Amino acid sequence: MRGRGSMLARYIGSGVGEAVLAALVAVVVAAVGLVAFSLVQWPAFNSSNVTRALTTVGQVVAAVMLVVAIALVRTGQRGDRTGKWFVRPWVAKLLSWVGVSTFVTFTLGMPLAATKLYLFGVSVDQEFRTEYLTRLTDSAALRDMTYADLPPFYPAGWFWIGGRVANVLGMAGWEAYKPYAIGSIAVAAVISLVLWTKLIRADWAIAVTAAVTAVAVAYSSPEAYSSVIVILLPPALVLAWGALYRPEERGTARTAGGWGAVIGTGLFLGLAATFYTLYFLLAAFAIALMGLIAAGFAVRERYSEDHPRRARTTDDAARPAWRAAVPPLVRLVAIALIAGLLALIVWLPYLWKALRGPTAGSGTAQHYLPESGAELFFPMAEFSLRGALCLVGLIWLVVRAASSRRAQALGIGVLAIYLWTLLSMAATAAGTTLLSFRLEPVLLVLLAAAGAFGFVEGARAIYQALNEPGQFRLAAVAVAIVGALAFTQHIPHILAPEITTAYTDTDGNGDRADKRNPSAVSHYRAVDAALTAQTGRPRSDTVVLTADTSFLSFYPYFGFQALTSHYANPLADFAGRAATIEGWSKLKTADALLDALATCPWRAPDAFLFRSSGDNYTLRLAKDVYPNDPNVQRYTVAFPKALFADPHFTTTEIGPFTLVTVRR
Repeated sequence: MRGRGSMLARYIGSGVGEAVLAALVAVVVAAVGLVAFSLVQWPAFNSSNVTRALTTVGQVVAAVMLVVAIALVRTGQRGDRTGKWFVRPWVAKLLSWVGVSTFVTFTLGMPLAATKLYLFGVSVDQEFRTEYLTRLTDSAALRDMTYADLPPFYPAGWFWIGGRVANVLGMAGWEAYKPYAIGSIAVAAVISLVLWTKLIRADWAIAVTAAVTAVAVAYSSPEAYSSVIVILLPPALVLAWGALYRPEERGTARTAGGWGAVIGTGLFLGLAATFYTLYFLLAAFAIALMGLIAAGFAVRERYSEDHPRRARTTDDAARPAWRAAVPPLVRLVAIALIAGLLALIVWLPYLWKALRGPTAGSGTAQHYLPESGAELFFPMAEFSLRGALCLVGLIWLVVRAASSRRAQALGIGVLAIYLWTLLSMAATAAGTTLLSFRLEPVLLVLLAAAGAFGFVEGARAIYQALNEPGQFRLAAVAVAIVGALAFTQHIPHILAPEITTAYTDTDGNGDRADKRNPSAVSHYRAVDAALTAQTGRPRSDTVVLTADTSFLSFYPYFGFQALTSHYANPLADFAGRAATIEGWSKLKTADALLDALATCPWRAPDAFLFRSSGDNYTLRLAKDVYPNDPNVQRYTVAFPKALFADPHFTTTEIGPFTLVTVRR
């Protein structure tokens, strides 16, 4: 038992230490690259091909480093005893870490080099993500991104870390978003590589990490905090299967008994729970399936051993077959306990608040069903490089399902996604969904990982079937490199709308990176100055009612109402607040409005940021109209200007905005 414990400690210590070193390398590479990019006055991506060309150059350099790293690993595996420094394992490791993080940095950083904004700028979903990072840059306290006096509903893990990084660097949240997003994806990629190397051959680990990272950058990077989980999920599923299904260890104590994998899987699930709820639930669902399948296999194997092929002994009778299911289920429970404890770091404040009071029926985050969520996604049926890789992956999963632990783990992950999708479609009958359309990037990376394994093993099988011709290996390597570069250089095309928006949106300095006239956002700085001067309060102690909610993305004021109910905290009573706002707009006198503000059931606005329209000030609000697609309907609420004709209100015209501050 003591030997197993020391083995477990060494295993965990080695993995954690290597992951920390790899993460530091990724941070350095990303920081150096992004700083270097910022020193040059690049043309906008949407009006020039210069940054596109340099992105390709960087991807080729990264590919060369990865190919060299694989070659060095294979040289070491063949037993090279020359003692030369460049064939030592640590050189290959370092080169692979630098190669992977260089790929991420160039692929995302170079196209965005001429803008301070990340993919999708501060538009649509990126607006509330930037708002969240701004909130947690202002304070380390777990607060809702919009509402005062509420704990967060959306997991704060990724945003809290980013907020602390921005705070230490003295950067505004919106400005730190881009470098932090790119850096965190690079870190996730190298940690994934470290995890893969603990599970499979190092040369294969580099190849599969490169494939998964490329697909994740192409299809999940706009949502950076989920991309981290997407990249880590494939090796985490392989690790989880190793924790739960261990037929080879029956009757032996030569390993740590799978408990290292149990701890690693629990840590991954806990991280996912603090970063992204949907992917945490999917991963938990897949791992629960693994636990049930592993328990079923164990019972079947025990039954096959004990049933009529040999006479049952007294020990057999005292140990029925069903008891073989206990070890995998115990490990599954241990994984759940570890994940649950980590999840409480960000979920405990919300759960405590929810248990102490009623949760309003305004949580509509799952009320969205685009066309892609109404049908099964089959990327392997596409005629494209992506489709070819996924098809190879599907074939490999089927062919190797009975003989490969990797294929079993990834196959269960793919099965879990399709089951989740079907459950999501069925849930529409109950008036909700499980947001299955957001699982497309996860399916793609699982099939990409399987495709990488399928290509390597398939090429090896063909090589052996052809009596090992001397040039076949070079041909296979050439095909792999050409295919990889063809896909990676296409990534900026895949992300073109997101990149373009980063150049056309106005940033917190009031500038557009494409040098065209900025939007009304350029007046936010003057609004902020007037607001702080008139209220005399810090931003984090001021509530603003506005329909221009991107203002909250740049400055850490609290909002009285969120952008839409889908991003609203269920504890905030979005529908009740909307009705209250409409009620205020129908009041006849300033005194009546002041009384209504004083008796508001929530923290009342300290200021209003309106648009002006004739004799009225207007707010453009939103309501949920699911199951319609689009699921949001905009409507306008008009406040008569006469409502604010009172000394308790100070009115200031700033560009297209009217700022009204309240003195109570």
